[in-house]
Amino acid sequence: MTSEETAVSVGDTDSWCAPAKPLDDQELSAALTNSAAPAWSVRAGAGRRLAAAALTDELVDILLRLLLDPDDTAVTQDTAEALLKRGDTTGLRCVLMALSRVTTTCTMDHLWGALDGNPAWMTDEGTNRLIKQLRELTTDHDTGVRAEANNTWELCG
Repeated sequence: MTSEETAVSVGDTDSWCAPAKPLDDQELSAALTNSAAPAWSVRAGAGRRLAAAALTDELVDILLRLLLDPDDTAVTQDTAEALLKRGDTTGLRCVLMALSRVTTTCTMDHLWGALDGNPAWMTDEGTNRLIKQLRELTTDHDTGVRAEANNTWELCG
């Protein structure tokens, strides 16, 4: 790791089977620090780790920043995949929120790629879970999330 990439080690995830273990306070602090690192690989790792944490409003804001990373779409892709790997409505909501706020085609392509290519949705059980979550998010309090949930729902339909 170069001096530019110096970061606190917070572990990693690489299996689609289950989300990473929840972060302890030290790991959470390290991941928060790494989310603002100059090196894309460190930010991407932070996104993967933060996606496993309990999502507070502050953490959602940080994850949105990573999902919409202006410097490298690998950060976008890794963070989106990790959020979707959670398998819950909260992770999907974050990705849909990012889609509603995206300003570049390249970033949008990576967000959609993570959504469309999620292997968890390739089974009947996964598809049913996605449809249930989208249905729930069509009534979300955030208008952007609602719109993206409706758009995605129509594409599934």
